[in-house]
Amino acid sequence: MKLTIERAALLKSLGHVQSVVERRNTIPILSNVKMSAVDGKLDLNATDMDLEIVAAVEADITAPGSTTAPAHTLYEIVRKLPDGAQVELDATGDDGQMVLRAGRSRFSLTCLPTDDFPVMAGGEPTHSFSMPAGEMRALIDRTRFAISTEETRYYLNGIYVHAAERDGAAVLRAVATDGHRLASVESPLPEGAAGMPGVIVPRKAVSELRKLIEDHSDDVDIALSETKIRFTFDGAVLTSKLIDGTFPDYERVIPEGNDKHMDVDHRIFGDAVDRVSAISSEKSRAVKMRLAPGVLTLAASSSEHGSATEELEVAYAGDEIEIGFNSRYLLDIAQQIEGDSMRFVLADAASPTIIREIDDASALYVLMPMRV
Repeated sequence: MKLTIERAALLKSLGHVQSVVERRNTIPILSNVKMSAVDGKLDLNATDMDLEIVAAVEADITAPGSTTAPAHTLYEIVRKLPDGAQVELDATGDDGQMVLRAGRSRFSLTCLPTDDFPVMAGGEPTHSFSMPAGEMRALIDRTRFAISTEETRYYLNGIYVHAAERDGAAVLRAVATDGHRLASVESPLPEGAAGMPGVIVPRKAVSELRKLIEDHSDDVDIALSETKIRFTFDGAVLTSKLIDGTFPDYERVIPEGNDKHMDVDHRIFGDAVDRVSAISSEKSRAVKMRLAPGVLTLAASSSEHGSATEELEVAYAGDEIEIGFNSRYLLDIAQQIEGDSMRFVLADAASPTIIREIDDASALYVLMPMRV
C-alpha cells in the first residue's frame, strides 16, 4: 500500500476512528487501525469488538493494498504535522513497517497483519430509516445524562429507542434512567421505523455517535436488527452491538395522580439551584424546595459549611409542600429545557415528580425525591 493524502482530510477521518480504540488493550490488534487503499479511497477501520467505525476519505493511491497501524500513535503524529502538509504513507516493504513522510519528517510504524484484524459479524438489518442529524442530536442530548453508570444493571447502561404512540401519533421515543431520574424524549416516527424492535443502544456507542454528528447537517441513515445497529453519515459508518437485556417498563414509574403544578423560568431556577447547592455537602448534593402560593424557597445546609436560602417568584397556587432533590439532577434537567418555562407536577414529599417544558410535550422527565 502506498498513497498520498492531505493532512487535514486524514486527521479528520483518523479522529473519527481512533476514539473507538481503547487505550489499554490485551489484544494487540485492537490497538490498531486497519487501512485499506483502493479505487482512489482510503478506508480506515477501528473496533473494540462491540463497536466498529469505518471512515472513507479520498486519497492519491500509488499502490493499492492494506495494513494496520497503531491508532493513537498515528493520530498523534498526523495531529502534530503542519497545516497543509501532504502525507505519504508507504507500506510496500516486507519488513512489517509503514513509513510516513511529510516534508522533512519521517516516521516508521510497526504494523500487524490485516488478517488478524477482527470483523464484526453482520446480521441483516430488519428495519432501515433516516432522520435529520439535528433530531438525532436532540434525542441524545436530552436523554443521555440519565444513563446509568452502574455496571451491575447493565440493561440501564444505554438509551432505549423504540416506536411508541402519544395522543394517537406515532413517535420514535428515546428513554434513559438510572433509577433516580428518567428522561423520555420523542420525535416523529421516521418512515420505515414502524414495527421496529425496542433496542438499547450502549453508552459508548451513544457518545461516539454524538461526537461524529456534531457538525453533520444532513440525514443520518439507521439500520437495525435485534442485535446490532448501524449509523451511516458523511462518509462514515458506525456499527454497534446492542445491549442484550430487557429495559424495564418505564411507563409504570411515570406518576399519573400528581395534582400540584409549579411553573418557573428554567434559567432563573437553574442559576438559583446552582448558587444554593454550593453550600450542600459533596456527597448528598441535597437541596430542599419549599413551595407556597407564588413563592419557591430553595434551601441547603451542611454541618461543615453552614446554610443557604433563596426565594423565587413562581406560578403556584397549591398547598404548601416541602420536597428534597439532588441538586445535580435538577440542574441536568433544567439544562435540557429549550423554551422559557419548566413545569413541576408534584404529589407529595415522597412521590416521584414530573418535570417538563411547558411549550414542548415531546420531552418528559421524572425525578425521585430524596430525604433532606
